[in-house]
Amino acid sequence: MRDLTSFQHLKDEVAGWRRYLHQHPELDYRLPNTARFVTETLQSFGINHIETGIAETGIVAIVHGSAGEGPTIGLRADMDALPIFEASGKQWTSTTPGQMHACGHDGHTAMLLGAAKHLAATRNFKGSVALIFQPAEEGMLGGQRMVQEGIMDRFDISQVFGMHNLPGMPVGTFGICDGPIMAALDEYDLVIKGRGGHAAMPHQTVDPVVIAAHVILGLQTLVSRMTDALESLVISVTKMDGGEAYNIVPEQITLSGTVRTLSPKLRDFAEERIRACAQGIARTFGGDAELSYRRHDPVTMNHTAGTERALRAARSLVGDASVDTKFKPLMGSEDFAYMLEARPGAFIFAGNGNSASLHNPSYDFDDEALPYGIGYWVNLVETTLAA
Repeated sequence: MRDLTSFQHLKDEVAGWRRYLHQHPELDYRLPNTARFVTETLQSFGINHIETGIAETGIVAIVHGSAGEGPTIGLRADMDALPIFEASGKQWTSTTPGQMHACGHDGHTAMLLGAAKHLAATRNFKGSVALIFQPAEEGMLGGQRMVQEGIMDRFDISQVFGMHNLPGMPVGTFGICDGPIMAALDEYDLVIKGRGGHAAMPHQTVDPVVIAAHVILGLQTLVSRMTDALESLVISVTKMDGGEAYNIVPEQITLSGTVRTLSPKLRDFAEERIRACAQGIARTFGGDAELSYRRHDPVTMNHTAGTERALRAARSLVGDASVDTKFKPLMGSEDFAYMLEARPGAFIFAGNGNSASLHNPSYDFDDEALPYGIGYWVNLVETTLAA
């Protein structure tokens, strides 16, 4: 196991990679430049088992240890950016208007490349490491698609691990918990149906706007009055669409939003009760409601053994005091959840210091965090695949 001094010499080079990626962001599966840069950088380390074109632009590279046969563990980094106009003011700001690395995937990719360089040079482990560079994490299910295209069986991956930066957590610290660490993501559209007419004679209509207002309030009681206060349920209405004129009561209104949960049982409850709540309220007022409910990312569920391995790697790098073992789950979602459904492992957060929040136009990855991420990956490999 190695301390931070083993990785500090990589910081400037890896920061250069990170800033290049930040200047040249690409979205979803459309990552030709990013994938080319990652592939060529991996090749420069002498890694010759690199497979590209997985889930369109995803990459898996295999590094074999020098200490004998053993299992293969997967380390995953996401590569895609977000459709946001950057306002960070940094020297390395995005050169593509309307696209930026506002979630730190540039840093995640650079840290895994840094770990790849070290691992390829030292190979102080048994078995193999599968370096997974994933496209389309931001709502496009790239993680699910890589799993569906068979990477776990194809590369004989027995365990898989992920990492994400977190603003507000000091650089050089880590946070993790056993069990749920990020929420399931669902989306819904509720069509509230009424009967349109003249806005000056509302008594001759069934006003879907008024019904929608009651439904919005009613949905909040599913959280405050029908869910255990110690469980986590978020139901947010984020869009309201309907109506075309000042003097017309419309035929229908569409409410749309997101649901976040930390358990399959609560996820089922939310879908069932959103439908029942909306229909009950709408029918009381003479209207009706139809629900379209779509399940996306499942709960990101850390496995006990994987969590212990992640803790051991982080503690060996920064010490017990800098690792939060009682990290509170976040209600954001992460499609690494699909990989953890396919194989045991764990997801950990690494501090990004006092930066703007994720998905904020002013966000920037803190390059001081790079050696910590590199060191975590290397220690995870060398402790899990101990020679």
